[in-house]
Amino acid sequence: MNKRWLAALVTVLAVIALAAFGAAAHSSSTQNGGTFKIGTSSRIDSLNPYVAFNQDAYNTFEYVYPLLVQYDKSNSHFAPDFATSWKSSNGGKTWTFKTRANAVWSDGKPLTAKDAAWTINTDLKYASGGAANAAGLVAHIKRASAPNATTLVVRYTKAAGNVLGQFQQLAILPQHVWSKYTGHKGNDLKTFSNSPLVGAGPFKLVKFKKNDIALFQRNDSFYGEKPKADGFGLRMFSNEDTLVAALKAHEIDAIESVPGTAIKTLRAGFNIRSAPGVDQTDFIINSNPKKTAHRELLSLKVKEAMAHAVDRKQIIKVVFLGYAKPASTIIPPATGAWHNPSVEPEKFDLSLANKLLDQAGLKKGKDGIRRASGHKMSYAVITPTDVPSTNRTFQILQPDFRKIGINLTQRALDSTAAFDAMTAPNNKYLKFDLALWDWVGLIDPDFMLSVVTCAQYAGWNDSGYCNPRYDKMYSQQQLTPNQAKRKQVVWKMQKYLYGQKPYIWLAAQDAVWAVSKNWGGLVASPQGPFNSISKISLTRVHQQ
Repeated sequence: MNKRWLAALVTVLAVIALAAFGAAAHSSSTQNGGTFKIGTSSRIDSLNPYVAFNQDAYNTFEYVYPLLVQYDKSNSHFAPDFATSWKSSNGGKTWTFKTRANAVWSDGKPLTAKDAAWTINTDLKYASGGAANAAGLVAHIKRASAPNATTLVVRYTKAAGNVLGQFQQLAILPQHVWSKYTGHKGNDLKTFSNSPLVGAGPFKLVKFKKNDIALFQRNDSFYGEKPKADGFGLRMFSNEDTLVAALKAHEIDAIESVPGTAIKTLRAGFNIRSAPGVDQTDFIINSNPKKTAHRELLSLKVKEAMAHAVDRKQIIKVVFLGYAKPASTIIPPATGAWHNPSVEPEKFDLSLANKLLDQAGLKKGKDGIRRASGHKMSYAVITPTDVPSTNRTFQILQPDFRKIGINLTQRALDSTAAFDAMTAPNNKYLKFDLALWDWVGLIDPDFMLSVVTCAQYAGWNDSGYCNPRYDKMYSQQQLTPNQAKRKQVVWKMQKYLYGQKPYIWLAAQDAVWAVSKNWGGLVASPQGPFNSISKISLTRVHQQ
């Protein structure tokens, strides 16, 4: 057992029995209490919602902050969270939410609809600066107001079609804490470490050590369904082997995303659960039209050739051991009707890839590497070290790209440094060429569609892609209240991006998690048990 993990838990969660860290009672009945320990190879890169990039950070925000709505157990319908009910009026341009009465923040201050109105208006005011991460979530909103403590009124410039989907992602922040950090035209929002974190979710974050542990204690003053466990812990591992070994040694109770190589060995002693996932790996091509170096990567013919050099079957077999499907569009199949099934993955065909590059006039040198504008087609591929699949994926891509005359080298960086390198200098996206990463999508397609908009420069944009025609389609789907008609626009956008190729999509992963047989109650989700879709899963997890 990791002694640092145990000592930290004992120190911080003194109210939780030490026995919770041993083997749970071998009883089939439900037992409240105990601390559920989750292992991950991912990271919480920041506790600041205006800075955070990694998925586990947003999973954390789901459980420590109020959101107006969440998804239900089926992951297909919106359900109450801080809002108990909602309705639209004025032709869909006004939305009124009734919120919980007598709610409180973790520091004891009242939580009211005024906090929600302040958060929305702050994100609106600084959407082009410090609140850029949230800009898409408040698009087309004119203003928000709270006529009383339990009523939130949000007025839109035009009737929107993604209102609830946006508010399912927008964490409501305590005005009495965050209003101190709006200086320098809102840029100070990004400077706040957010520690100690004042929240109002079912759990309180009571300890955080970056790249190590995050400890959460049950919040008995939570306005909604109270957790059955005393708390949960997230332990961050540097590699997958030690992660799996810790589960086998019962140092942890679950792995939030099981490496494909470990699934078979864990089946005998643990419950393995899976669901079609919204996590997709991608090959990112810097598509900034203003980039000055290696402009051949802006060529659609070059991008198409690269797409035909991707052996998705081998990636799925080797990297994910079959627990994935070929990916083709920015909206994963697990989202259901939002995914456009007519957009199919490019076939693996090195002969066709070579032919396309020959047609583009990019000739091979004596070393087998092609030349473009006098320089070798040799590029560094940025890979985040806390996404282990990118390393194995690179090893598959490199030799095949060599066969079409493109030399790839790997540049492994932690996720923060990787994103900084991709957006450099000063969010202009000028210096990087290629990267491997993944995107964890949501059920509603709006967020994933937003990450390649011009507005997300300095925000979520990781490809440098900026296209006014695409942005117009993005705005159109936001302003289409009829969901059937909105789906048509979303399908059109997927097909358009497929042709533009800021991303070459690789694999749509299954969400696979492993849980000790001493714990039950986790709710299946396309993002796994620790997710940013709903508070239900870790609220209901219990000893058995």
